[in-house]
Amino acid sequence: MSSRKQSKAENRRARLEAELAAKRRRTKNLRLSLGMVGAVVLVVATVLGVNVFTSGGDQPTKAAADSTLVRADSHRLQTAKDGKVTLVEFLDFECESCRAHYPVVERLRKEYAGEITVVARYFPIPSHFNAQRAARAVESAAQQGEYEAMYEKMFETQTQWGEKRVPADATFRGFAEDLGLDMEKYDKAYDDPATLKRIQQDVTDGEKLGVQATPTFFLDGERLEAGSYEDFKGAIDAALEQ
Repeated sequence: MSSRKQSKAENRRARLEAELAAKRRRTKNLRLSLGMVGAVVLVVATVLGVNVFTSGGDQPTKAAADSTLVRADSHRLQTAKDGKVTLVEFLDFECESCRAHYPVVERLRKEYAGEITVVARYFPIPSHFNAQRAARAVESAAQQGEYEAMYEKMFETQTQWGEKRVPADATFRGFAEDLGLDMEKYDKAYDDPATLKRIQQDVTDGEKLGVQATPTFFLDGERLEAGSYEDFKGAIDAALEQ
């Protein structure tokens, strides 16, 4: 082979080797970039973890979900005669979106009284300073048969105590007095670890079902993505016709 041809071959080989090396560097950099993105996502999720729950594994089966959605001691705002259609809400009494949905749920209860069962489950978000306290107050009232009255009181007064970094225990105790509760029993229930355990059971069930924010609704075991009254009405009407 002439020296000129040999030189061309060597130059060609050198270019190919350079291109391969560059391709390897690009692949390596892409992997590093993806790794950094994943790390950033994880950090952000950790920072916002107070409002986000990660999945603990595979989603529950339909049968498991049904038994987790409504327990024997779940609070029913109303019960259908035939029990055919059930609307379940995981809520936070300090959540502004829950308060915005409150009149929608109340309207649905009136329109579908006797036709659908409506169940409310606790799901206080850790970043809401008084959310767990509010749930304890409602559960304490429930032990005296006044769940619904305290439930309504919380949403009607949310703007007075919500989004504040000051304990609202005294405010909630005042609500209990307004409802005429036995205050000795209320105080005992409010501070009882069993009350907090009852609330935590709802939270645990919600996490198993994939609840990550409030309010989260389920209609007959299926997550319901609805915002307006018309959205809810359409879904409920369809369920009643089945």
